[in-house]
Amino acid sequence: MRALTIAVGLAAAALAAGAGPARAQVPSKVGPIYPWCAQYGGAFGGGTNCYFAELWQCRQAIVGTGGWCYENPFAWSVPPAAPPPRRKARRPAR
Repeated sequence: MRALTIAVGLAAAALAAGAGPARAQVPSKVGPIYPWCAQYGGAFGGGTNCYFAELWQCRQAIVGTGGWCYENPFAWSVPPAAPPPRRKARRPAR
């Protein structure tokens, strides 16, 4: 019985040592960018879908159902890369 208790304790300690924050909770630095949203339903209301990478995809989604496409107000873009450092001009030797 004592060996079983020790084994269970060691297993619990091993599981607790490996526990950490869930990786799915951490936002990625670069992810998909969806700049277009579709508002379905026209004047009668309806759903919104903001998972379109191109305007033509959004327009295809609203064909026949009514609605309109608009720019995603929550879309983010990748910031531009920093320019390379400028080299200092060398002075001529005397």
